[in-house]
Amino acid sequence: MLDPKIYTLLKLEELGSFTRAAQALSLTQPAVSHHVRQLEEEYGIQIFVKGSRELKPTAAGALLLKYAHRAAAISERARQALKDSVNQIEHIAIGITPTASDLLAPQVIAAYLHAHPNMRVELVRSTIKKIDDMLRFYELDFAIVDGVMPSDRYSSILLGTDYLCLIVAPEHPFAQRPSVTLDELAQEKLVLRPKTAGTRKLFEGYLISHGRSIEDFHVMMEIDSVSAIKEIVAGSLGVSIIGHSVCREEELSGKLVVVPIENCRMVRQLSLVFPADFQYPDLLRELQAEYTRRIG
Repeated sequence: MLDPKIYTLLKLEELGSFTRAAQALSLTQPAVSHHVRQLEEEYGIQIFVKGSRELKPTAAGALLLKYAHRAAAISERARQALKDSVNQIEHIAIGITPTASDLLAPQVIAAYLHAHPNMRVELVRSTIKKIDDMLRFYELDFAIVDGVMPSDRYSSILLGTDYLCLIVAPEHPFAQRPSVTLDELAQEKLVLRPKTAGTRKLFEGYLISHGRSIEDFHVMMEIDSVSAIKEIVAGSLGVSIIGHSVCREEELSGKLVVVPIENCRMVRQLSLVFPADFQYPDLLRELQAEYTRRIG
């Protein structure tokens, strides 16, 4: 369905080499070069920067690549939809941020699928930036994100709100305190999510708004796993700032202690984000209702 030249172009972008692209596509290198020349003649542009040591697209080439991604995604979705129509099932691709995937979102989706046996879901766990790109390229139907999307091209439904909190082990001196200050926190070994995580950005934004910097703190470790962070903190190896929703069970069991930070309010939201032409509005309403039921 998709022009083979477009597949060649996307493979070139992915692998960054005419030789590697030719090998991956089982073509000769001259054949790959011919595909590129044909595209350049068809659109009247130069796709890649001449003389560059890296395979770098020109401004026009980057624009063509953007639409090539979109065309490839639509082609694949059409192929899947036609196959699904024969088997009387439907596939949905859902993007989900790492923190959202540690909340109730997967359980909520599983409950929906239990009630709709003809629906199939692919969950793609990634950053908000990557999810934004995949939505634009029609590689995802909708997304469940914590925080705010970087663009305003989508509609959204609020699932709920959460707040960031300081967690420590029950044996930690802070565990018996009614609250701690940022100065006291600066003396501790912090285990945080990576810089790209929404939780981390919210924490750093809070610090900046209070005239502080993450550089003032001892970040012992950065790890993109909320479960691992909780285990490290429970083992008295450090403290962390994470969403309250993901440590509520450990707080109730006494495995972790939540300690307020003086004059601190770091609130975030969990939302369903979807394009204007999304075809399953009932699905979103059912997910929202199921989420509300579970946290109620």
